[in-house]
Amino acid sequence: MAEVLALVEARLRTALGEPDARASVTFLGTDRVEVLRFVDGDVARYATLGMSAQPMTDPTAALADPVRGPRAELVLSVRAGLADTDKVLRPLAVLAASPQVEGVVVAPGASLDLGEPLWPGAPFSSVLVAEPGGLVEDLELPEPMDPVAFLPLLPMTPNEAAWKRVHGAQALQERWLGSGTDLRDPLRRSVTLD
Repeated sequence: MAEVLALVEARLRTALGEPDARASVTFLGTDRVEVLRFVDGDVARYATLGMSAQPMTDPTAALADPVRGPRAELVLSVRAGLADTDKVLRPLAVLAASPQVEGVVVAPGASLDLGEPLWPGAPFSSVLVAEPGGLVEDLELPEPMDPVAFLPLLPMTPNEAAWKRVHGAQALQERWLGSGTDLRDPLRRSVTLD
């Protein structure tokens, strides 16, 4: 576990630079999850460290495989200085702990809902899990372990989350793209949905 997390942190540092802040959260019955903050100009990136220590297990599986299974970390990018986004550390740790706590497999296209704002005053209480490989490349691990995917999180307003449930992740992403939505804007309004 420690070796995996050391490799994951090294990959994050290679892709995003040196973190300027980190916080750790431990939930009862789970491993510690850290959240690292990387600042690149006017963009703050928050990356989890700890979710990939164990493979995610299908909740219908009779036994959890301690080696094989998908592994991931979460990455959220927002424009810095427009909102109190540093308060996202605990909510991100909650999302990263969800595979251990709730037995879910976090994958692209999934919605993760906190039931509360991502940070104080945020118009978002859920996120869309996007495709990995853009900002931080997948990290290959020694066989037979699966690689670690670095999953971007795209904040969704409650209306967008409801629309996504009906029309799907691809349709919502196309709507954002067609509207020129700045998904890094921590104060943005919901995209027009009809």
